[in-house]
Amino acid sequence: MSDPDAPTGEDPRETDAGDELTHTDTEGNVQMVDVGAKPDSDRRAVARGTIYLQPSTVDAVRADDIGKGDVLATARVGAVQAVKHTWETIPMCHQIPITNVDTEFEVETDRIVLTVTVETTGKTGCEMEALEGVTTGLNVVWDMVKAAEKDEAGQYPDTRVTDVHVVQKEKAVREEA
Repeated sequence: MSDPDAPTGEDPRETDAGDELTHTDTEGNVQMVDVGAKPDSDRRAVARGTIYLQPSTVDAVRADDIGKGDVLATARVGAVQAVKHTWETIPMCHQIPITNVDTEFEVETDRIVLTVTVETTGKTGCEMEALEGVTTGLNVVWDMVKAAEKDEAGQYPDTRVTDVHVVQKEKAVREEA
């Protein structure tokens, strides 16, 4: 019986299913994927992540008692801005028409969970946009609360961003008129 993972001598840019890896050309140079021939489809991606904080910091966020201002409102703006500018920070990412962004914060005892939902109609998905929204939104939270999170040595022993992941993605190809 042959080893399915053994080298085949075939093009290494081919996947098991025979689909080409499209971010490289025949010489192995990085390139943007050509999506011009793909049909438009309605797309939706949901990403989520968590920032762990000291319970006293979470209480201050709840009470709107952080000196820099409203933490969640500022993080929401940061998340939406990041979604809209993803193509500028991820080199091979297409600039896509964002049709909707939704941000939802769950404030728990020792953490804040951010879920970002992005919708678009176009030729490529919006997972990267949702992930950028989550990471930037959580980084904005950190920036807003860092004075409350620092210990005596100026370190952040309890603060961490974790579990950033795509929760769901959807694609519905539009019917031709």
